[in-house]
Amino acid sequence: MRDALSGLTTRGRCFLAAAAAAALAAVLLGEKDLLRVAVLLAVLPLMAAWYIGRARYHLSCLRSLEPRRVSVGSGARVVLKLRNLTRFPTGTMLLEDRLPYALGNRPRLVLERLEAQRPSSVGYTVRADIRGRYVVGPLVVRLTDPFGLCEVIRSFPATDRLTVIPEIVALPAFQLAGEHAGCGDMRSRSVAVHGEDDAAPRAYREGDDLRRVHWRSTARVGELMVRREEQPWEARATVVLDTRVQAHRGEGPASSFEWAVSAVASVIVHLRQSQYRLLLATGDGARTETSQEPGGEGTILDHLAEIRMTSNATVPRLAEQLRQQSDTGLIIAAFGLLTPAEAELLATLRAGGTTCIALLIDSASWLGLGDADQRRAGQDHTAAALTLVRGGWRVIPVSHGAKLAALWPQAARGSQGFAWRAAMAETVAGVRA
Repeated sequence: MRDALSGLTTRGRCFLAAAAAAALAAVLLGEKDLLRVAVLLAVLPLMAAWYIGRARYHLSCLRSLEPRRVSVGSGARVVLKLRNLTRFPTGTMLLEDRLPYALGNRPRLVLERLEAQRPSSVGYTVRADIRGRYVVGPLVVRLTDPFGLCEVIRSFPATDRLTVIPEIVALPAFQLAGEHAGCGDMRSRSVAVHGEDDAAPRAYREGDDLRRVHWRSTARVGELMVRREEQPWEARATVVLDTRVQAHRGEGPASSFEWAVSAVASVIVHLRQSQYRLLLATGDGARTETSQEPGGEGTILDHLAEIRMTSNATVPRLAEQLRQQSDTGLIIAAFGLLTPAEAELLATLRAGGTTCIALLIDSASWLGLGDADQRRAGQDHTAAALTLVRGGWRVIPVSHGAKLAALWPQAARGSQGFAWRAAMAETVAGVRA
């Protein structure tokens, strides 16, 4: 009741002031009828406070987000389900859900009346143009009586989280030569096309079915061997995001780093549609891997929603991290600015049947540089690209305004890379001349 009295509105306080003035006038003038008016004016706000005080602790609230994970620029629907748990209807309620600035203005919804033991739902839409993880709530409910004499604020403690992942771009589907690799006792998918290699034996491991023992190989090798023909093949790939501060230019959603994050997220979703198992690697040593369940890319996408550039990321650390992935048949990387020395270090990563594809971002094009500075930055970018190409990488140059969907087919150029390498060499030679 005390909290309800503290919630008297300006109108309710004016009623009490008028009641006091009427009571004083009634005493001075000796008018009993005026005293009755004073009592009425005083009782109305007190009754309103009592009414609101009884109703405020008998409301339940349930919030739902659909979906809980959206991409940049997409909207999510927030539905608030309120239920009146008392035997009395409520008065007018003003609902205000607290939101971070990135999700827009706080929605304010009016619920005129909530009947006894009845639920009611209201909803609104949020939209974010900046990736991240945002807290939605808590809900603040302002309860008022029918006369607007008293208002009590109740805040529900429950909150929800909305994850805004990078923008996902649909990529054209085609086969990437040499990208398949297995894990555990699996090897390159290329062995499967030879027929008999499907039954290639391996050493027995605890838990293997004894019915799969390959006795001929066991007798030849001298230890227990089992067949592998029942092992499912699995494609694996490592996706690399360059998070070095010095590698990117621009600010906000239009920066080169945000382009790289969106590109990496798009590639991950695209490869998961082909049943790849993916590993995300960054220059600071962090690793995030997808699960085998449908929608397993959600773990990486959630990580990309919050990833930031860091000064701890370095190319040598990234190169060492990639060398440890010995069972990876495909590496797709989004690099920012690279020095020739850094490009030379990355060029040594391609070994055996590993396919390496680089989205080499010319971050300097995100700045309004002069002709001389732009020419100098272009020379370094071209030299780094040529170094990677000579190391066997497939390099896709990226400049400001480029669309990933239009660039992606270059990832499957295969033997055309030799012609492109020669063209790059001529370009660099012409620039240096």
